[in-house]
Amino acid sequence: MKKRICFLTDSIFSIGGVQRVSAVIASALSREYEVTFVTFDNPKAKDTSLYGLKDAPIHYRFFSYPKISKTEKNICKSFSWAYMKLQPQSRWMSRLYGYSSFPPTLRKALTKELQDGHYDVIIGVHAPLAGRLATMSKDLKGVKTIGWIHNSFEAIFGKKYLYLGSVRKRHYVYQFMRLNHYVVLCQHDADSYVDYDRRCKPTVIYNPLTLKPGTPSKGNSKHFLAVGRFSPQHKGFDLLIEAFHLFSEKNKEWKLDIVGEGLEEELYRGLIRKYHLEERVIIHPFTTNIQEYYSQAQVYVLSSRWEGFGLVLVEAMAHGLPIVSSDLPTSLEIMGSFGLYFKSQDVQELAKRLEDATQLDWTAKSEEALKIATKFDIESITAQWKTLIE
Repeated sequence: MKKRICFLTDSIFSIGGVQRVSAVIASALSREYEVTFVTFDNPKAKDTSLYGLKDAPIHYRFFSYPKISKTEKNICKSFSWAYMKLQPQSRWMSRLYGYSSFPPTLRKALTKELQDGHYDVIIGVHAPLAGRLATMSKDLKGVKTIGWIHNSFEAIFGKKYLYLGSVRKRHYVYQFMRLNHYVVLCQHDADSYVDYDRRCKPTVIYNPLTLKPGTPSKGNSKHFLAVGRFSPQHKGFDLLIEAFHLFSEKNKEWKLDIVGEGLEEELYRGLIRKYHLEERVIIHPFTTNIQEYYSQAQVYVLSSRWEGFGLVLVEAMAHGLPIVSSDLPTSLEIMGSFGLYFKSQDVQELAKRLEDATQLDWTAKSEEALKIATKFDIESITAQWKTLIE
């Protein structure tokens, strides 16, 4: 009988790198396991044409939390407030906070949903759901629990780019340690967890190349390319436009394509208007055929302030593109000496790297890019997940 694998996720039927990676890994595992997504998506959002899901025998269950009483909500809020205020260091207080921040009515409802699936393995996708899964773990007897942490340690717990916040760092680290395994996306993050608490034992599994590459770039378009969701203070497209403005004062030929959608779009368009770059910086909407943009570009630029794993770097290299990248630990780990690096958030240095990219030996760099990309093939990454599952 096939083992039953559950991916517990906020969303699988929406646009995003986490959704795409989850879909690709789940599809690969579905060849040997019975795979189900338990998702908080609205059932009306179901679209299995996204990320090739229609080609895999995957099951879907749609979950929504029930309403809770004001009394229960206020009791839980009071304890959570006290925990955040006092910041106790003990594990048992962390467990109590795990329960108080996940009210009993909600916790019992999700626990029952997971129990009804009779899963052998449950994977909590993203740090918050990994924490929830840890809180429910005592009621999921006989189930292997795995947290899949998609953001970098600094992004989750750092003072500048808060997801969970440094105040709750110890709580979440304790919660992750209650799981059977928790997966991080690069060795730098694994080392960060161990440096914080020597009892941490994270598993490193890189994300795979999640798309079938299109035609390799010919390297003659004089187009820079950047791809990603327009999330606040994340991908750094504002920094990139500022840098391209400096670059464009001397260079009158190269153009910049930015592909994506999100909350910061008007910010970017405002910068484009400010610097009169309407003819040279073009924002394109999300497309399911992103390969076309990689194939037509000459150089890829990653300007992110932080990344859990720079999946776009692998995609770009799979199309033979040289890379200009902020000096993030994950970029350095993925590309080594291949990348043209600039100090993260340094607009002046980014502008210089853009100029350097126009002068490099493109053919040699393209061949190196294609070689590096082969290390992230789906079969190799799936084998690591199978080892963890078994």
